[in-house]
Amino acid sequence: MLCISPTVPTCCFLRPSSQMAWRRHSSISLQTLALWISLMAVFIGTAECARRSIHLPGGSRDGGVMGAFQYAATSCRANTASLKDFGGVGDGKTSNTKAFQAAVAHLAQFAGDGGGGMLYVPAGRWLTGPFNLTSSFTLFLHRDAVILATQDISEWPVIDPLPSYGRGRDHAGGRYSSLIGGSNLTDVIITGDNGTIDGQGAFWWQQFHGGKLKYTRGYLIELLHSDQIFISNLTLLNSPAWNVHPVYSSNIIISGITILAPLHSPNTDGINPDSCTHVRIEDCYIVSGDDCVAIKSGWDEYGIAFGMPSQHIIIRRLTCISPTSAVIALGSEMSGGIQDVRAEDITAIDSESGVRIKTAIGRGAYVKDIFVRGMNLNTMKWVFWMTGAYKSHPDNKYDPNAIPVVKGISYSDVVATDVTQAARLEGISNAPFTGICISNVTVHLAAKAKKQSWTCTDVEGVSSGVSPTPCASLPDRGAGAEPCPFPTDRLPIDDVVFEECSYMS
Repeated sequence: MLCISPTVPTCCFLRPSSQMAWRRHSSISLQTLALWISLMAVFIGTAECARRSIHLPGGSRDGGVMGAFQYAATSCRANTASLKDFGGVGDGKTSNTKAFQAAVAHLAQFAGDGGGGMLYVPAGRWLTGPFNLTSSFTLFLHRDAVILATQDISEWPVIDPLPSYGRGRDHAGGRYSSLIGGSNLTDVIITGDNGTIDGQGAFWWQQFHGGKLKYTRGYLIELLHSDQIFISNLTLLNSPAWNVHPVYSSNIIISGITILAPLHSPNTDGINPDSCTHVRIEDCYIVSGDDCVAIKSGWDEYGIAFGMPSQHIIIRRLTCISPTSAVIALGSEMSGGIQDVRAEDITAIDSESGVRIKTAIGRGAYVKDIFVRGMNLNTMKWVFWMTGAYKSHPDNKYDPNAIPVVKGISYSDVVATDVTQAARLEGISNAPFTGICISNVTVHLAAKAKKQSWTCTDVEGVSSGVSPTPCASLPDRGAGAEPCPFPTDRLPIDDVVFEECSYMS
């Protein structure tokens, strides 16, 4: 056991060999989900916040947070400051970009053996442009704190495209920086008492639809080349595009996040691990204009050359509403490979598809060893959707001989109601998707369902206990067949333990 902050011995980060000591459990019925939609808020955690302060020369004090507070995290910090100490003004009008940047720069001195630093964002509306985090750092939002993304484009730096993509997703060339970013970091925490980060995306969506943007939109949170990332207990609103994008990173936990965006907002994916290893996504509630969770690993020849897969990923207790996209998507940018994804206890309503695998000739690499069990779905277009003919490419330089391999896909214990079509499974001619297993699945078709409940081309596999009866390429193994596999081993990311961090003012 390694105690990150020796001055706060109750808060430690345990190595993966330690046993789980803290985990939030939640479940949600459709009735509860309906109530949640009407309220449009989920209140996660009840800890009230105060802080141990750094007294800065000439700095203002935030007198509203004195006392003790507790929160669960992977690391506690020995040094804490308020955004107000750096001239922050929470009126929703004054730019706080320089205040955020100055605060992070000051707390960076405590990285490593300095005990780490925490930036406390008190109640208020804190308008800001993009800013980067540092290592051994916590960004903590009070329950009534709102970080507001500025709509002044001049405050959004243009940065290089990701090397595994070769260009921006919206446009060739560069991309706008993400609101909260960082690169080559270790031990980064973004958390709070259900505080809010609001991307004010309507401005960006209008510019995007009007063809007025020269560069790809930024995301709310993007951390690159980083290790030990913990994002929890926040509400994310109206991102310009993707909400949470860890890329080229490892040992990531995203827990207790509420993500809300209009149902037809463009590309507002919820959580997109991209060329990441050892990821745990749990207890998240997402209403999105795109995929709720999308696992990615690079785009065509650029992703093949970069060669970094996404693997060893856990998704559990996810609730999703996405009428035009998937609850869980794999791809379409998967040219570094996707392997060992384990999803369970998934609830969705009014979504296009439960699980969707998206790839194409030119992507190369593989999607394999994908395990999904325990899905409760209501009002869906498809329960399962696979396609090997996704049309999007970064340019015309992709290799037509780069054929993706899709195999070892297991779905079990699924109940779905009000469904238009049970499955649409479309592999690649002369390169079929293989090793598909579907068991203990009951799909109740809608009154206006398609006459053909299953569509299958260029796929091979087996089924058992599935209703309605699947297509001939997924023959039923009989009543005594074993269920589709789901791994029984425990991934190291599941053995990360949280304990309470405590501070006194």
